[in-house]
Amino acid sequence: MKTLHPPGWAPAKGYANGIAARGTHIFVGGQIGWNAQQVFESDDFIAQTAQTLKNIVAVLAEAGAGPQHMVRMTWYILDREEYNARLKELGAVYREVIGKNYPAMSCVQVAGLMEARAKVEIEVTAVLPD
Repeated sequence: MKTLHPPGWAPAKGYANGIAARGTHIFVGGQIGWNAQQVFESDDFIAQTAQTLKNIVAVLAEAGAGPQHMVRMTWYILDREEYNARLKELGAVYREVIGKNYPAMSCVQVAGLMEARAKVEIEVTAVLPD
């Protein structure tokens, strides 16, 4: 994998502007903050994000991949203000679960998610090198 960062651009913090990769593509459908039995253990945004990230890691592992193989993440959140106010906590839980792996990312505030208790949903694309 190669991180794409045009010359002269300010550093990307916590994400990559782009990634180039070859190999087996893995598409992880939108994961939310419930456990393997589809039960929410918390209504807290950070706790749900931690569980969502753990769910992503579990799905990646089924393909023999890990967070280091992620090339793209799309976050869907309900509350942009809470997201921004809790960035320090969010960064800590992200690094705890995902490590220092920063794919190309997008984050979108949405009006609602399919599961009423969900506060975050994340999709991932990963590439397992040949």
